[in-house]
Amino acid sequence: MTDWPRQALERLAAGEPAALVTLLAVEGSTPREAGTKMLVWAEGQAGTIGGGNLEHRASDQARRMLASADAAHYAIQDYPLGPLLAQCCGGRVRLMIERLDRRDAGWLTDAERYWRAEEPFAIRSRVEGEALVKSVGAVEAGCDTHAVSIGGRKAPARGERPSSGCEIVERSAPIRPIVLLFGAGHVGRAIHRALEPLPFRVFWSDCREEMAEISGVTVVPPDAQAEIAGDGAAYTLVLTHDHALDYALVSAALAGDGDGYLGLIGSRTKAARFFSRLRADRFSEATLARLNCPIGIPELKDKAPEIIAVSVAADLLLRLQASRCVVRDAFEESAPHHD
Repeated sequence: MTDWPRQALERLAAGEPAALVTLLAVEGSTPREAGTKMLVWAEGQAGTIGGGNLEHRASDQARRMLASADAAHYAIQDYPLGPLLAQCCGGRVRLMIERLDRRDAGWLTDAERYWRAEEPFAIRSRVEGEALVKSVGAVEAGCDTHAVSIGGRKAPARGERPSSGCEIVERSAPIRPIVLLFGAGHVGRAIHRALEPLPFRVFWSDCREEMAEISGVTVVPPDAQAEIAGDGAAYTLVLTHDHALDYALVSAALAGDGDGYLGLIGSRTKAARFFSRLRADRFSEATLARLNCPIGIPELKDKAPEIIAVSVAADLLLRLQASRCVVRDAFEESAPHHD
């Protein structure tokens, strides 16, 4: 869900109570992952926990909570998706529904501050009888990587529910990695549109002055673009209007200190020429292994800008997912095991 702290604060500022729905835990096949949030108010909602009967039930329960002055401050509800809700995914989820009012503005403001700064944070909810005591802080180094944990362990989707004294810890979404996008032609624009709603921060540049009219583009001279490419980022995409500039940017990226993904638009013929020239310029095979040309998923061969954009976006998402799995697995291997 995009910037849910800001959206919650906006509802409260308008004098309209809202309910925050969180997937605390999932088991088996489910439409969304643990940590997913949805904001519900009397006349609308923002975000989704997967749609279908689960979302309908959760939204209805949240609105009934908001409509009753005597309703609890929060509720935890278990839903087996197959038997109870007739959803064919057949998994199981545990939801937490929290009633938000102006007393929650403090921790929501703290969460919004971290969100805007692109800094990871954790929401701690300590169960105290019928209430939750909330606090927000930075994620500590070495903290477990579960989206939601209770007592340092992954939150369960069944069994005992959190009791008084328990602390529920929700990690924020990981920081969005930077994508350097060089070039604002047809494909560059399509890729920018495709990446805009995804978990990336895009720095989009072009060296042509006329491209300043395109929303989101920063006009940067070629030499400065090469410096940016040399500094590197998690993902770099080179697709300018000029093959000579493409080569300069690719060379700068390979010669820099970065080790992130490097993609170059082009045919296999262009790729062969670039690799040949880069070898002549004494780039090692290990260094050249970073360069991906053509870009995107190999199975999608259509050259329409919109399809290239979908292919590139899917490729970057797969790489992002893989990198997060590596981090999570490394943590779980090094973490102490509980009996």
